[in-house]
Amino acid sequence: MYEYIRGTIAEAAPAYAVVEAGGVGYYLHISLETFSAIEHAAEAKLWVHYIVREDAQLLYGFATKEERELFRLLIGVSGVGGNTARTILSTYSPRELQGIISAGNAVLLKNVKGLGLKTAQKIIVELSGKLVTAGLGDAGAAPAAADQEEALQALVMLGFAKTAAEKAVRAVAKENPTASVEDFVRMALKRL
Repeated sequence: MYEYIRGTIAEAAPAYAVVEAGGVGYYLHISLETFSAIEHAAEAKLWVHYIVREDAQLLYGFATKEERELFRLLIGVSGVGGNTARTILSTYSPRELQGIISAGNAVLLKNVKGLGLKTAQKIIVELSGKLVTAGLGDAGAAPAAADQEEALQALVMLGFAKTAAEKAVRAVAKENPTASVEDFVRMALKRL
């Protein structure tokens, strides 16, 4: 029904944004990835997914078409609703998520708050083939996700808390997504 909404950002928070377009304020549920893309902008164009339920009508907004397509693939998996998909996309960037799915790393995916191992495995099984057909598959992303996981395990073995190590590795991955395991560990150590 809606493809995108372009307008003035009336309000932006990590979980939602209000975009005024044509005199109407649209409340859109957004991921942290989208929030970081629009938080300092006065205007934005957000790609939209519209969900109608018996008890609600919800608009989800995304900074890129790629993120919206991943969201649509995620909610197509049995047991994954809009809020769970948004949480997954808030935890991992679209590129990181594609790498995790391509690598089949259910252990890393289950680190998403509220996502169990069985659901993570189901997401990987159902989406691994669909990423390529949807044009989202990226052969270069799988090694990066595996390197990040290996770096995370190394930091945990060094005695750092897993959550702090994950945060540091993700921060390094945003700055340098193609870093080697050694570089991930070295740069993450500077952040811990």
